[in-house]
Amino acid sequence: MERKSNKNQKLHVRTGDTVKVIAGNAKGKEGKVSAVLIKKNRVIVEGANMIKKHIKPNAQNPQGEIQEVEGTIHISNVMVVDPSTGKATRTGRKLNDKSKLQRYSKATGKFI
Repeated sequence: MERKSNKNQKLHVRTGDTVKVIAGNAKGKEGKVSAVLIKKNRVIVEGANMIKKHIKPNAQNPQGEIQEVEGTIHISNVMVVDPSTGKATRTGRKLNDKSKLQRYSKATGKFI
């Protein structure tokens, strides 16, 4: 059952992050996050979880076609890659010097 809430949930991944897939068919692949679907708790990672999409024939394309596009991956199945080490890491939030919550790598302790 989906939770009803006015607030947007803060997730450990954002658009533009480099992530590593840790479970599923695309396990081990790395790529950039192109979209985050907050309400569904899913992300779209470039080059990972490719699915075939059947395109109906139309005026521009009378034959129709089968395109390969990126499918969504549940947010729990990806980990952020630490830019300083290049390895997947867990993330946390702590106050930086300007008293603003910022994400940090739990492995190195550096801000992401």
